[in-house]
Amino acid sequence: MRPAIRHTCHRLSRISQQHHHDLREVSRRRLKVAFVLTITIVAAEVVGAVVSGSLTLAADAGHAFTDTAAIGLALAATWVAGRPASMKRTFGFERAEVLAAAANALLLWAVAAWIGWAAIGRFIDGFGGEPVEVAAGWVLLVGGIGLLVNIAAAFLLRGSSAHSLNVEAAFRHVLADLMVSVAVMVSAAVILIFGWWWVDPAISVLIAVLIVLSSWKLAASVFEVLIDGVPRDVDLEALCADMERVPGVTVMHDIHVWAVTSGYVSMSAHVLTDPDHDADHNEVLGELRRIAKDRHGISHVTLQLETSEDACTEDHHLDRQRT
Repeated sequence: MRPAIRHTCHRLSRISQQHHHDLREVSRRRLKVAFVLTITIVAAEVVGAVVSGSLTLAADAGHAFTDTAAIGLALAATWVAGRPASMKRTFGFERAEVLAAAANALLLWAVAAWIGWAAIGRFIDGFGGEPVEVAAGWVLLVGGIGLLVNIAAAFLLRGSSAHSLNVEAAFRHVLADLMVSVAVMVSAAVILIFGWWWVDPAISVLIAVLIVLSSWKLAASVFEVLIDGVPRDVDLEALCADMERVPGVTVMHDIHVWAVTSGYVSMSAHVLTDPDHDADHNEVLGELRRIAKDRHGISHVTLQLETSEDACTEDHHLDRQRT
């Protein structure tokens, strides 16, 4: 490879790695502040649930506790993911953040199931003649505190959630808890005005449904990463088409594009080149890498140049010659 091309490739790699590291540091700082905020919510809502007897507030306290656990898990994952690669783990621990996001999605669904089960019990008891008395004034006060704190935590995490599935998982927890806080206040207001005891468990069921719906997209994104699917923001057809327009390139084949973790996309492919074309292979390779990194956001590019189909004996998973 020519010195100029080698220098450009190394520089692009350093810039990409530094940018990824900077985003992770910003995410870590915001997660720390959000962690403190959610601990405040848990303390306030546990006391409020005990004093008021509200299932809705207890559900909110339980979900706020999972927020704290989720953010703590996300913080631990950012630390683990920052550990260096080794001969046994060539990508390091980058995927730890994705695994933390998966754990957080499952935790959200577990909380939703618990809320739904408790609400059904309240309905059975209430319509059996023994409705649970709820101190709605306490519920309204504590719900308002929770709403304000959740708004602050959501504002902190929203910016970093676009760059990290790990932070997005924590953000989804906080967003779900924000919706819970709104539901808590609505429940308290209705009980204060009309005395309808059944509003408390009814809104708890609604909260459980909203938690599942809000986390579904996150779970789908985690699944795509874990099965090494092509990231949503990568247009594979456009990527291959751009590369095939490079002079000397005939066709791309045996193509793999996957996300190691959020913001770190890898690609490997075989490139069939025209043996009669006089282009320098190192220049072709440099141009292909530039296209992948600059136009399509691929962080790690591995390409194998070939001048004959017969020279490639590997089993292909995706072959543009056959599509």
